[in-house]
Amino acid sequence: MQDTYEIIRKHKWKIILTFTISFFLIFAISFLIGFNDIINVIKKASWQLILLSFVLEGAIIIVWTLRWKIILDLVDEAPKFSTLLVMLFASLFGNNITPSAAGGEPLRAYLLREVEGTPFEIGFASSTADRVFEFLPFVLISILSAVFILGWNIPLFTKFIVSVMIIFSMTLFGILLYTGLNKEVTLRIVIRLAKSVYPFFIKVAKNPLSFVEVAEKLSFYINRFSGGFKTALKDKKVFVIGFFLSFVMWGLDMLRMYVCFISIGSYPPISPLIIIYTVGILISLLPLLPGAWGIREATLIALFAVVGVSADIVVAASLIDRLGSYIAPTIIGALAAIYYGKKVKNMAKQPLPADT
Repeated sequence: MQDTYEIIRKHKWKIILTFTISFFLIFAISFLIGFNDIINVIKKASWQLILLSFVLEGAIIIVWTLRWKIILDLVDEAPKFSTLLVMLFASLFGNNITPSAAGGEPLRAYLLREVEGTPFEIGFASSTADRVFEFLPFVLISILSAVFILGWNIPLFTKFIVSVMIIFSMTLFGILLYTGLNKEVTLRIVIRLAKSVYPFFIKVAKNPLSFVEVAEKLSFYINRFSGGFKTALKDKKVFVIGFFLSFVMWGLDMLRMYVCFISIGSYPPISPLIIIYTVGILISLLPLLPGAWGIREATLIALFAVVGVSADIVVAASLIDRLGSYIAPTIIGALAAIYYGKKVKNMAKQPLPADT
């Protein structure tokens, strides 16, 4: 797997382009609403409550790390909590700068392998199972949200987008479960796909493996991944704790968003806020722009208008929310990624111990 620096160098123009589009969308939305209106709302914000939103985001990440550690302790011996916390921040940086938040789980597995010696497939199984626990309450709430929103008097296009995102999240959740629980079928599909692309890679690889060796490695990793995945999901104690911690994270996230609103003197009704913000999280999964900047804001404006919250209030609250949930973790994650990038490089330069 490429180190953090190489990934950024290789995809720098794609990253720059997607962020440019995101900022343009935010600029366009703000222009249409009125910059002065948004700025006036933010000027009145309570910095104490904004700080509280940062504290709540920190609590979410701490609970997230705890959930991952519990799962990893079940399938292997987990490193200390502080190590996992820094690794999680590094993976958040990888997620936040790429469209569709892809790469965070493999990055966690890579860091565990390079720094702690944990087999890659075990680390990947633990981080993927961790995501499945996150999806469990989210899927239930998403279904409930869809039922309510589809009954609201909103534009047909908005209903269509919400429906597509509900289907997308259900499909993703189903793929994760299917891959982890049905290793035989998954292995056949993966081997078939690998066989179709093998002729291309054999032409560009410097030291190509035979297809038999490739198939053996794929079989080994999928078997280990499926074993760790099943263990994490089938252990009743871990399942209950993981499910509970996921609801705690979701509750803290909803509370943090509500704090963002009340920090600017707005008190939206609780039930619609929960439903609308859940849809906002769904929109953030769109594999178009990092964090779906601009797209999420436009959707939130359309949905909050139904319950009487003005666009300038929604954008101001969303920007405060982004500051604590996106920008701050991305900055901290960048520092964590740089730290581990240097550490992995230094470890690679160290000579192997001589045989005694």
